[in-house]
Amino acid sequence: MKRTLSILGSSGSIGRQTLKVAECCGHDVAAITVNASVERAEEQARRFKPRLAVAVDENAAADLRVRLADTGTKVLSGPEGLLEAAALPQADTVVTAIVGVAGLRPTLAAIDGGKRIALANKETLVCAGELVMERAKAKGAEIVPVDSEHSAIFQCLQGCKNRGEVRRLIITASGGPFYGKSCEELSLVTKAQALKHPNWAMGAKITIDSATLMNKGLEFIEAMRLYAMPPEKIQIVVHRESIVHSLVEFQDGAVLAQLGSADMCLPIQYALTWPERTAGPAKPLDLLSCPPLTFQRPDPDTFRCLGLALACADRGGTSTAILNGANEAAVGLFLEDKIGFLDIARLVERALDRVPVQDGPSLDDIFEADHAAREAVYQSVR
Repeated sequence: MKRTLSILGSSGSIGRQTLKVAECCGHDVAAITVNASVERAEEQARRFKPRLAVAVDENAAADLRVRLADTGTKVLSGPEGLLEAAALPQADTVVTAIVGVAGLRPTLAAIDGGKRIALANKETLVCAGELVMERAKAKGAEIVPVDSEHSAIFQCLQGCKNRGEVRRLIITASGGPFYGKSCEELSLVTKAQALKHPNWAMGAKITIDSATLMNKGLEFIEAMRLYAMPPEKIQIVVHRESIVHSLVEFQDGAVLAQLGSADMCLPIQYALTWPERTAGPAKPLDLLSCPPLTFQRPDPDTFRCLGLALACADRGGTSTAILNGANEAAVGLFLEDKIGFLDIARLVERALDRVPVQDGPSLDDIFEADHAAREAVYQSVR
């Protein structure tokens, strides 16, 4: 099925691969958005000829407007432009590839427009999963995951009559570049080392989250919200080879797994074409060249970010928004060389200790918790 896309975050890794899928599979691109990547936005606009291009940064938008003056692409700026791209009437599918809680409002705008949401922004469900899923149900919007792990679960659940048939969801984790190291070894980790993921090519923030295992904790929370599963029915296993992307165990003992190469084009494409499957750009998996497949327990004590995320999954309320906001702030400081690797977990834990948790939060409560968590992190390093 041919779709018309609005790609929020087209300059990032997921956004660029979405454009690759769109070009290969014949999907139209109605809108693209970037933060400040003017040259990449101009290149994409000239190649895909969208109706709308958005640069959130005002100065970048002014530059882009001049660069695209000879085209038919309208250029907007700021958060308002982002919301317009999310709700663009001509687009039937919105790919949410913005990093962080910044993706929450645009996702809600797309839901209100009754779009299919190809969800690549896990923070949306981590921070406000109940609100988002309720809104999607009320508006008739489809949410199809793009994360490789959640796409794998989504694929394994096809044909499942009801969630009562599921015994547990099993989320795989590569373990990142430092799995098996001690806390003493982790204290010496550099930014350059943390940015070298063994299997996946991703953006800087998610790569650091993979190194701390926070990414897997966020995915655990996302799975709870996306599939309406309690934490006791979700398990994380370390699978270093990144070939089995996740599994579903059913009540009769059968376990279904989705396997594939470490190529995000496959889950991106499935989010666009579901329930259909078509040929695309993803690299096929050659079973005869695969290494032995191994599975191990994660270590939430050494990788403290994972332990904190699992605790917040049990606690609920705004604790997950506090967790996410503090982590975003701490990872930003680490990428700026202002704190060490182990300080990320330390600062997140401090924010969780300092910011009160509210149950049954409103959207405003969630944003307030996010803001308070970031402030708690920044105050800790001043």
